[in-house]
Amino acid sequence: MKPSVLIFDSGVGGLSILSEVRQLLPHLSLHYLMDNEAFPYGLKTDEELIPRVLQVCITAVQELQPDLLIIACNTASTLTLPQLRQQLDIPVVGVVPAIKVAAALAAEQADNSAAGCHIGLLATPATINRAYTDDLIREFAGHCSVRRFGSKELVQWAEDWISEQRQPQGLFAHLDVWLKQPEALSHVVLGCTHFPLLKTQLQQLWPEVCWVDSGAAIARRVASLLPSAGEESPQGTLQCFWTDRSTRPDGAIHYLEALGELKCSSVLAVE
Repeated sequence: MKPSVLIFDSGVGGLSILSEVRQLLPHLSLHYLMDNEAFPYGLKTDEELIPRVLQVCITAVQELQPDLLIIACNTASTLTLPQLRQQLDIPVVGVVPAIKVAAALAAEQADNSAAGCHIGLLATPATINRAYTDDLIREFAGHCSVRRFGSKELVQWAEDWISEQRQPQGLFAHLDVWLKQPEALSHVVLGCTHFPLLKTQLQQLWPEVCWVDSGAAIARRVASLLPSAGEESPQGTLQCFWTDRSTRPDGAIHYLEALGELKCSSVLAVE
């Protein structure tokens, strides 16, 4: 039986992680779960989110029986990873902003220029203000100037892009001043899994910026935790689940269908 992975997020953001896992490990069967009934997480308190994430993820693991769980959401990862690892008997992989990677790349570039080391963290307002973000910057980017930007708009623009193929209007005006003043940022961490879904647009508008996300690193971590497949192993299937009985996530379903065989798409009942 093929190993399977459950990838969880509140909306479509985790698709950026799923696509990296699919590219590196095509033999895995992947279950994508959206808690769209509680979306967006960024507007809820920690006290609301912790029991919700635990309930949805534990219910899904019991029903779908995956070999590994990815919490493809920075907020949910920081709030619930210890509890999930304690309560589940499978590996649980979380996502944190790739500050370490961006800082190392920027420092290497700065060594070869006189511009200095200036990086940005583009994330949700909740993420940029969390203590764990302060700790990451202190530990891995103390040699850099780190400028933060909290954007709830990019989350919705990513949802609109996946759901309706609607180009984000106002993206340039939203970010250009922050990217360039008081000094130009050389590397920007996409600290929300929704944001890499807009990477094509970001690269077109600011080709001089190196946009850094966690997707490839998460895929490598999954590869280290699950058995490898033979060269002739067939491609794994894809499944899509969501929590809102009244809203079918057609955009996410179409995205998954473009990646391979979509075996199942249905509501996951969470009481």
